Amino acid sequence: MKIRGLVLLLFAFCFLLTGCALTEKEKTTSSQGILEPQAMLKFSDLPVPVGFKLIPLESYSFEASGVRVGLLKYKGKGDAGQIIDFYKEQMAMYNWSILNVVEYGQSLLNFDRENETCIISLQPKGSTIFITAAIGPKSQQVTKKNKPIK
Repeated sequence: MKIRGLVLLLFAFCFLLTGCALTEKEKTTSSQGILEPQAMLKFSDLPVPVGFKLIPLESYSFEASGVRVGLLKYKGKGDAGQIIDFYKEQMAMYNWSILNVVEYGQSLLNFDRENETCIISLQPKGSTIFITAAIGPKSQQVTKKNKPIK
């Protein structure tokens, strides 16, 4: 539980540090209006729509001994609804299960699988959309021993 809390706290902290960014004209949809995943990814099982660029100064990732942690920020242009649909479809292809979607201005998509969780945040700012992907290990379940009532 501590790791999940730490990842969420770090995600919130980095989210608050996000400032204004220059806008760029980028192609994000195919001719049919369906978003396509990029070929080059920071994590091979964490898709990003074509046309979204990594913001290196606001991103980090760490991977060692089968454990990985990352906070990856991207910016680009697109429709928030299409991007939500993109993640619902694409994450399932990488064995991520969707837990919930929260939409109110900013959108949050929560995914998990065997040992990891992933939170995708979409934040529109003008015509630009910022995508933040926070990935980390699941917290270990601690079983509590019931003590007899005296």
